[in-house]
Amino acid sequence: MLNRKKEIAYGASEERLSRLIEMRIQDGANKKEIDERIWDLFGEKWCVVFTDLSGFSKKTAKFGIIHFIQTIYESERLLTPVIEDYDGILLKQDGDSMMIIFRNLEKGIESCVKMMEVLVDYNKTKPDEEDILLCVGIGYGDILRIGDSDAFGKELNFAAKLGEDIAKSQEILVTLAVKENLVYCDDFDFEPMEDTPSGLESSYRLIYK
Repeated sequence: MLNRKKEIAYGASEERLSRLIEMRIQDGANKKEIDERIWDLFGEKWCVVFTDLSGFSKKTAKFGIIHFIQTIYESERLLTPVIEDYDGILLKQDGDSMMIIFRNLEKGIESCVKMMEVLVDYNKTKPDEEDILLCVGIGYGDILRIGDSDAFGKELNFAAKLGEDIAKSQEILVTLAVKENLVYCDDFDFEPMEDTPSGLESSYRLIYK
């Protein structure tokens, strides 16, 4: 019953957005007014996290599809409880990548650090080919959240770029918005990145204990 309600809620959100977009593309449409309606309906402020597994494609090519399935299964088993413990919501999973949102920025960062710790401990007991090596990108700001299945936004795009394309194994990269909105940072420090992705004012490597 709960899953059915979630499907209805997402379907209603998607249908509402679709109708507004259709209105927006009509000749003479008041795009500013429609945009305001869309943000009123779906706009929310979240910490957005994108994770990726380092060296995943190469390992899959070398060790085969069953190795792929095993790695995905193990990463889900290990990381999903951490996401839940820190009140995160896993919105989307695509292969070895996850899109996660946290209402609380500090919890989002702490969750990512904890995920790194969990995987370091796990890897100590495994042969090198079975290591799970995580890369993370974090953004913070207004996004359009469509039900519990999808989201869109500038900071979300930046987090995806940092986590999936830029971060190396065990790195947590963050946007300027994350650095500026973190209330306390006794346990964290920020190291400016020399090569900031296009469109980003600046980006940072999170230094964690």
